[in-house]
Amino acid sequence: MDPQDAVDLAREALLIASLVAAPVLISGLVVGLIVGLIQALTQIQEQTVAFVPKLIAMVLALAFALPWILARLLDYVEDLITNIPNSF
Repeated sequence: MDPQDAVDLAREALLIASLVAAPVLISGLVVGLIVGLIQALTQIQEQTVAFVPKLIAMVLALAFALPWILARLLDYVEDLITNIPNSF
């Protein structure tokens, strides 16, 4: 395995990690922005008011995106394992 193969593996791993995390993080970001806007408009500065909706949204996003996430991870692992003999 030459250094370029290691760089390619690391780049692909980071890409898959960011793709897998994106649905959950984006839902938390959107709900956090909305709750923050509502808190700013109503001047309610309670931490649990911001935390609970983000947590619920992130769990729901994970539940809906889980089949897609597992498919991406399985494709990556299958590709990684099938290319093991080619790396030596």
